[in-house]
Amino acid sequence: MRSGADWLACATPQEVEAFLDGLSDNALMALPWMFEFWALPHQLPPDGAWKTWVIMGGRGAGKTRAGSEWVRAEVEGAAPQDLGRSRRVALVGETVEQVIKVMIEGDSGILACSPPDRRPEWQATRKQLLWPSGAIAQVFSAHDPASLRGPQFDAAWVDELAKWPKAEKAWDQLQFALRLGENPRQVVTTTPQNVAVLKDILKNPSTVVTHAPTDANRAYLAASFLEQVQARYGGTALGAQELQGLLLEDVAGALWTTAALEAGRLDAAPRLQRIVVAVDPPVTGHGKSDECGIVVVGAVTEGPPQNWHAVVLEDASVKGASPDQWARAAIAAMQRHGADRLVAEVNQGGDLVEGVIRQIDPLVPFRAVRASRGKGIRAEPVSALYEQGRVSHLRGLAALEAQMVQMTAQGFLGKGSPDRVDALVWALTDLIVEPSEKHRNPQMRTL
Repeated sequence: MRSGADWLACATPQEVEAFLDGLSDNALMALPWMFEFWALPHQLPPDGAWKTWVIMGGRGAGKTRAGSEWVRAEVEGAAPQDLGRSRRVALVGETVEQVIKVMIEGDSGILACSPPDRRPEWQATRKQLLWPSGAIAQVFSAHDPASLRGPQFDAAWVDELAKWPKAEKAWDQLQFALRLGENPRQVVTTTPQNVAVLKDILKNPSTVVTHAPTDANRAYLAASFLEQVQARYGGTALGAQELQGLLLEDVAGALWTTAALEAGRLDAAPRLQRIVVAVDPPVTGHGKSDECGIVVVGAVTEGPPQNWHAVVLEDASVKGASPDQWARAAIAAMQRHGADRLVAEVNQGGDLVEGVIRQIDPLVPFRAVRASRGKGIRAEPVSALYEQGRVSHLRGLAALEAQMVQMTAQGFLGKGSPDRVDALVWALTDLIVEPSEKHRNPQMRTL
């Protein structure tokens, strides 16, 4: 879905002129304040009945602006003096100073986002905003959870929850205070971190989530900033968290940890003797299908297989793709990397999987693999390679790594299917695990 700003950016000068000429004077004056027109998709509230909306994004992704505009939409009516849906709002940040500097007075804060006739008055001594309609927003610090005892609200905006020092206590007190109106709601704007309170919120059925990387808001960020942070942090675990807004959640008993993956990071691949592309096809091929895992892995194959070292080169996975689309994506990945073989799981599609691939390239070196054991069991020998320091990752694999740190020997503990991890396991099994096993035991049973 494109925003009005996207349309204007792509429109011809004649189309822009015709659009502006068609607006009344009042509409033209109001246009800069119409956030629904300018907003990015992740900045607009999702449809449906929800209690908590989590806007999880990278640094500079527009989270603060979205929070400010949501508060405006809650308290403002049709006219400046009219009440909106909510009358009492809690503004909760790490400290009172942070709430004032970022959520209220910041460049994307409530005051900056409010048109002159609807701008609230900042009453510093009372630590509150007062709108012309009589709606009030009060300021609270997460350092003082007890301050949330007593007041009551019908809306709340919570900023940077993941870095609060007393997050769980402050969050719990806020939930008791959200007791006004028919359906009190709250918005959480945060860069994700692996903390229990955020993970619990995300698991709640009444929570909805929108997500965006820093790059989604590039039109409003300095190009030099994007270039510098991408060059330094792109493709790292810190970059996945701070730039892509991904929650890297290490679960108890995980076969991989974020720290271990980061320790094995490479900036460039060495000379590789073998490269494979592995595919884990989805059961169906439409917009709501699981992802098709497509992972490219190369190996340095000098000496006996027990000494070989692998490098994960690319995660080329695609979502909602038809069989023809994911097959073309896999073939394209082979061509980009000069891969020697395409490996694909055929449990779901059987001979059709190979048939789809050969329709695109009849001569592609292809190997069909069939799983006879569970995902966790298949992944354990691959996890052991990482423990031995025999697998490294290039940058840019955050989505794959986010799945890896939620895979246990008992199975995948994340949402959906670990299609990227499955593809990784098939690639490393073909490249390293099976050659090593065959070297030790020629009678090895295939996974």
